[in-house]
Amino acid sequence: MLGLLEARETAARERVEDLREEASRMTAALEAAEIELDQRVIAREELVDALAASAEETTS
Repeated sequence: MLGLLEARETAARERVEDLREEASRMTAALEAAEIELDQRVIAREELVDALAASAEETTS
């Protein structure tokens, strides 16, 4: 009986460790995706600013 409980405990510990590793990978992937999103937002904003400045120069 004790052996069965220990085996289940070991399996639960292994599952927890697997999930921690997966969560760590997912956190890293999320951070990378957030950085990419921020960069794309900045690029779009800079393009809009540049186009607006260019349009202003051509109408002045």
